[in-house]
Amino acid sequence: MGSSLFRRSLFGLGLLAGVVAVGRRRLDRATARRVSALTSAAATESHPDQTFHPDDVAHLPDPVRRYFETVLEAGRPSVASVRLEQRGEFRLGGRSGSWKPMTATQHYGVDPPGFVWDATIDVAPLVPVRVVDAYERGRGSLRASLCSTVPVADAEPGPEMNEAELQRYLAEAVWFPTALLPDAGVEWAAVDERSARATLRDRGNAASLVFHFDDEGLVERVTTAERYRQEDDDYAPWTGHFGDYQWIDGRLIPTEASVEWVLPAGDLPYWRAEITAVEHRR
Repeated sequence: MGSSLFRRSLFGLGLLAGVVAVGRRRLDRATARRVSALTSAAATESHPDQTFHPDDVAHLPDPVRRYFETVLEAGRPSVASVRLEQRGEFRLGGRSGSWKPMTATQHYGVDPPGFVWDATIDVAPLVPVRVVDAYERGRGSLRASLCSTVPVADAEPGPEMNEAELQRYLAEAVWFPTALLPDAGVEWAAVDERSARATLRDRGNAASLVFHFDDEGLVERVTTAERYRQEDDDYAPWTGHFGDYQWIDGRLIPTEASVEWVLPAGDLPYWRAEITAVEHRR
C-alpha cells in the first residue's frame, strides 16, 4: 500500500509539473507575440533621422528645458523602442503585506506609445506569480497568474485602466527621455520653478503628470492627484520616485525607482527596483 501511494504521489506531482510547464510555455509565447507587435509597430512609425538639439527645447518651461539639456547629448537620436531588465521587490497584500523578490523584463514602443511589463514575483519558495501589465494600441490591461497557470488577478481594458497605464508609460519615459520631447507628442506646461506638467494623448486617452526636478535639473519624482486604483475601483494620488542617474548610451537616466499610493491612512509603497540592463533601439 505504501509503495502504491508513493507511486501515485509521484504521478500527481509529475502531472502538476507538466501542467505548470505547459502553462508557462503558453504564456511565454503569448507575451512574445505581444512584445513583437509592440516593437514592430514602433519600428514602422519611428523617424530614424530624428535627433535631439538644444534649440528644439528652447521654448519649453525652464525646468523642462534644463532637464533635456542635462540628460541628452546634442545629436542623440530619438528612441523607437526600449528593453529594460529590473530587479527589486513588490509588496503584496496592501499595508499589512510583505515585500517579495521580483524580476521583470519590460519592453516599450514610443510611436505609438506602449509597453509590456513581464514580471515574476516569488510569493513563496518555488511559488512564483507571473504578472503581465501592458498598454497596447490604446488599451491597458493587467493579468497575474500563479505559476503562470492559475489566474489570480485580471484587469481588462476600460477608460480608467487605459488612462492609468498611459500614465505609467509617461512616468517611465524618463528611462528613454527623447519620448518626453514635444516631437513625441508630449505637451509641457509650467507649474513653478521646479516643476511642470506633462500631458500625452493617445487614441482617445489622456495622461497627465507633474514632473518635479531637483537642483541638478533631473526628475526626482512624478506625481498625480488622480490615478485609477483597481483595488478600490476609485482614484487616488500617486507618486513615482527616481534616483541614481547614470549615463547610458548618451542618455542620463535613473537606475533606481519606487512607486507609492498617497492614501489618507499614509503613503503605501508597493514597488521598488533597480534597472540592471537597458537597450535603446532607434
